Amino acid sequence: MPAGKILKNRKRLLVTGASGLLGNKIIKLAEKDYSVAPTHRTKPLHSNSIELDITEAKDVRKVFHKFEPDKVIHTASETNVDMCEKEKDHAWKTNVDGSHNIALACSEVSATLVYISTDYVFDGRKGSYVEEDNPNPINYYGVTKLEGENQIIRNCRNYTILRTSVIYGWHPWKQNFATWVIESLRQQKEIAVVEDHYNTPTLADNLAQMALETSEKGLQGLYHASGSERVSRYTFAKQIAKTFNLDTSLIKPIKMHQLTAWIAERPKDSSLKTEKIQKHLKTKPLKITEGLNRMKREAEQ
Repeated sequence: MPAGKILKNRKRLLVTGASGLLGNKIIKLAEKDYSVAPTHRTKPLHSNSIELDITEAKDVRKVFHKFEPDKVIHTASETNVDMCEKEKDHAWKTNVDGSHNIALACSEVSATLVYISTDYVFDGRKGSYVEEDNPNPINYYGVTKLEGENQIIRNCRNYTILRTSVIYGWHPWKQNFATWVIESLRQQKEIAVVEDHYNTPTLADNLAQMALETSEKGLQGLYHASGSERVSRYTFAKQIAKTFNLDTSLIKPIKMHQLTAWIAERPKDSSLKTEKIQKHLKTKPLKITEGLNRMKREAEQ
């Protein structure tokens, strides 16, 4: 069913940021069961995608009242960590004011909301974070995403917050860590990857499934929805290379303090524990090899 087509007796799902990696995967999964309204800001990826600037409250209300979604998954965000550090007004407007507008609109049309947040709400000193751990962001991206969580909590009656980590997968034009590693090694480029930076990498397809199931089941509150395996970026890069039969010797380890190109500070270990969400969903967070093998199979289709 074409995205954006409204059919009677179908649940209505609106997805912000539908041209992004995660938003695109959600749309593809949801089209068979929902009347879907994809929204985009700069470049549409789906037919009938609706142009929407989430920072404009009037525009958000107009789209929501026209489509009247039952469910909303809010993936739109400024995720460039260094850009957020440099352009703080833009970051706040997008990640905080935009989320405020989405939350209010959901309340007005009585839609449930799933908000995608991040492991960067933590300072990275502890690692293996659970939902009860206190956030303490150390960069402005994390600050805005945490305040985005607060906007959802304050302004939306029926919401779920899903924190995730290092989303990877195939996208028609946007690059992520995994596709950067693959592309670089295929071109025989030597790459430096940090060996003391730990996360729980998340296959976008897997997160899309978790987000949709979360919405369908009406889960409420805060959940960590990432991959299930804590790993350093260096080890992750080596596993990517092995999975795609690429030269692992081109990957050189480096320490975080040696990366002078970074503008914003990164948490050293922002890995997430996913036991809570595993108790509620049939869709389980994937391990690194499971996610990468699934990504490889997709490329071979």
